[in-house]
Amino acid sequence: MNWLDVVAEEDLADGAAALFRAAFGGEPGGVWIAPGRVNLIGEHIDYAGGPVLPFALPYATAVAVRRREDAMMRAVSTHTDNSWTGAIDEIGPGTPSGWAAYVAGVAWALQEYGIGGVDVAVHSSVPVGSGLSSSAALECSFALALSELFDLQVERKVLIEASIRAENEIAGASTGGMDQNIAMSAQAGHALLLDCLDGSTRQIPLDLGASGSRLLVIDTNAPHRLVDGQYGARRAALDTAYAALGVTTLRGLDSEQAVSGLDDDILIGRVRHVISEIRRVEQAVEILDRGAAGTELGELMTASHVSLRDDYEVSSPELDSAVDAALRAGAYGARMTGGGFGGSAIALVPSDLIQAAAAEISSSAARSGLPEPTFLSAEPAGSAHRFF
Repeated sequence: MNWLDVVAEEDLADGAAALFRAAFGGEPGGVWIAPGRVNLIGEHIDYAGGPVLPFALPYATAVAVRRREDAMMRAVSTHTDNSWTGAIDEIGPGTPSGWAAYVAGVAWALQEYGIGGVDVAVHSSVPVGSGLSSSAALECSFALALSELFDLQVERKVLIEASIRAENEIAGASTGGMDQNIAMSAQAGHALLLDCLDGSTRQIPLDLGASGSRLLVIDTNAPHRLVDGQYGARRAALDTAYAALGVTTLRGLDSEQAVSGLDDDILIGRVRHVISEIRRVEQAVEILDRGAAGTELGELMTASHVSLRDDYEVSSPELDSAVDAALRAGAYGARMTGGGFGGSAIALVPSDLIQAAAAEISSSAARSGLPEPTFLSAEPAGSAHRFF
């Protein structure tokens, strides 16, 4: 079985700083770190104004950054030989492309606050393409770096919005704001209840060990892509449903009543998922507020996966295999997490069955000719911060 070790923050920072020295010479002005995330429940409802329940992972992205005297930006990463150099005022939709769009987009979004040119070196332990928010970890670590290096004196919500704009408008991924919010607002030992309708948050204690369970994160190693039109198509379907129903949000609507006003089977499925997923998040919070987990939370997770698979149609053979195998091995519940179409799944497992569950998931993938999964730790971590 393939387990991904947690990289200590000191090692992440050292990796980013070493690359910086090699690429640009001299020392960086500092190193900033932001975490990846997993969403416990509440999938594909952030952009529908629903509540979501993510928490930060102990896998993170470090950026070593230094101010320049001009308006140029140079960006390098330990994960690719593709570096990028360009003027900040030349950044726009699709320019640059690839990984650099996420950092350049943040600089573009913060131009109005008076930032200048920078050199940035990136080193990360968040698996890329896994649905664990490597992009938001990159955006938020860099946004915080720019804020402190240029003394912007803005609240974190400004940096969150800049990071969202970078992803939506420059990288071209039509994601909601859940990932950036958790990267900037996480507390260790907690999940974040984020109301995507009004932006309010509440920290929810997440101590699964107290109920004798653990959360297993399964990176299926299937490509996870959000920029190929699928994500945007789901958002467009909801917009069509809103117009047909004469509403601006599905919050507070009864599922049966709402779908009775639609005559398109695809729209019916999309709406049914959003309304039922909103209710599952509310129920999950009630369970965690009682200090419980186990079977009750697991059943909600599995129901979420079924809805994402059948009504929202964002699962994949790799994700379904992982979920089914986890349940066979005795998990309380399991679901895909993230945007879908590949990426990662999570399973709530009795503590003494964690190795058996991982073994069954790996065996199931092998029997089906699917990629070998990678397993990750899921201890709730803290938010973006300066390391040195």
